[in-house]
Amino acid sequence: MDRREFLMKSALMGASATLPFHKLFAIGQDSPFTTLRRNVGTFVGSGGTIGWLLNGDGIMVVDAQFPESAQNCISGLEDMGNASFDILINTHHHGDHTAGNSAFENRVQKIVAHQNVPDLQQAAAERNGQEALNAQVYPDTTYTDSWSTEVGDETVRLTHYGPAHTAGDTVVYFEKANVIHMGELVFNRAHPFIDRGSGASISNWIITLETVMDEYPGNAIYIFGHGNSEYGITGTKDDLGVMRDFLTALTEYTQKGISEGKSLDELKAVETLNGFEEFKAPGWRLPLSANIEVAYAELTEEN
Repeated sequence: MDRREFLMKSALMGASATLPFHKLFAIGQDSPFTTLRRNVGTFVGSGGTIGWLLNGDGIMVVDAQFPESAQNCISGLEDMGNASFDILINTHHHGDHTAGNSAFENRVQKIVAHQNVPDLQQAAAERNGQEALNAQVYPDTTYTDSWSTEVGDETVRLTHYGPAHTAGDTVVYFEKANVIHMGELVFNRAHPFIDRGSGASISNWIITLETVMDEYPGNAIYIFGHGNSEYGITGTKDDLGVMRDFLTALTEYTQKGISEGKSLDELKAVETLNGFEEFKAPGWRLPLSANIEVAYAELTEEN
């Protein structure tokens, strides 16, 4: 792992692991569980937002956080209903979404993710040492472009729109509930982690958000991987538009600086982009400079 990747990943894990999520991302929420619509809801703990479906025929979970918070989620869902666990979905490979796979391993029938996730997960673990590698539980069911299943009377569709936040992102659509889990394709009003080392593409991330905004119903409820405490971890297509606009502004700012002959250090000497001051979220440790560094590399095709 090079220094840049280490710093960015350390910042992300620090924000998700060491700060209390009920304070960071769910201000005013007494329970970690929230029902959104038609048996679909969210769980906030230590890590990226978990989505869940619970009906009389089964339980589906989206993302797994870390082992301890995953177990808290499992216990809470068991208290909410008598159905058995059916499927766990990983929206991508990052540890704050997959480390808890171990808690679900012997409860679910399958763990599903995009086909790139197992290799990305293994590569990330290898960079963190043998202990991290030994702790991995990988998806056992993968797909290329799309995958769907039914849990009781709900149809769930998974779609990969190409490299964006990583090379293995999944958008999860609960069709009848009209709820969409975006994973880390949306950091709601917070500077995102752009994992270039795992195949991220800012340009295609922008296209992906535009495609999702056009493809799904306008009244869909969206679940976000992370969020500014003032804006939360759920929202509407308008919030996707803000994320898209930030990534567009990031690209334009960086390209303008490159065209003007500015150095990377000069470009990084800002804390916020004009019009996106709220992205410097309370308690969030990923700085804009990390985003600019990745945008610079993508625009200059540096490796």
